[in-house]
Amino acid sequence: MGLSWWKILAIVLLAFTITAGLLMDVPRLPILNETIRALYFHVTMWFGMILMLVVSVIYSIKYLRTGNLRHDDVAIEFTNAAILFGVLGITTGMLWAKFTWGDYWSGDPKQNASAIGLLMYFAYLILRNSLTDVHQRARIGSVYNIFAFSAFIPLIFVLPRLTDSLHPGNGGNPGFNAYDMDSNLRVVFYPAILGWTLLGAWMSTVRVRLKRAERKMEDKLINQV
Repeated sequence: MGLSWWKILAIVLLAFTITAGLLMDVPRLPILNETIRALYFHVTMWFGMILMLVVSVIYSIKYLRTGNLRHDDVAIEFTNAAILFGVLGITTGMLWAKFTWGDYWSGDPKQNASAIGLLMYFAYLILRNSLTDVHQRARIGSVYNIFAFSAFIPLIFVLPRLTDSLHPGNGGNPGFNAYDMDSNLRVVFYPAILGWTLLGAWMSTVRVRLKRAERKMEDKLINQV
């Protein structure tokens, strides 16, 4: 069976992101210079993470409304993929910070908020794994997931803007739009967001199918007993 069109699109977009992101000309900005290429990985992975968390919350709500474990399967696996992208995003951001701010971790409000946000989702995984009953795990996990997302968005988008921050667009600093008037960055930036998001969806759907196959096998063994 061949790949779905959106999976082919993910491969094409990510191939373009990696190639163009490393080789295409970028604006020559003070301090940033070539390190601005990290924008195509650090920021776009976090955008992909946010989109996957949105999907996760939608399916958590669906589970609470229906009690169907298939919805919880989607919620947890999209959260898993989002956490992976969040870790990759914060790691690439630390590398970028080392070259532009002089240190991997400078205590910037957005860095701290991002770390707290990831810890919230690590706690979500720990909470789920501590529960043995599948429906209790899904129900409590769904409620936690909804509240975690409700706290996560203001934590990383609103609070850093209220304080001094080194990040562009925060604490009075101009965003990249103020620098890149010819839109050079957007040529790679937007395809990268879509590419990483599709990759995350691909990973999530594969894990959902595996989870459902395992449950089906367990149910079959129980019925045989």
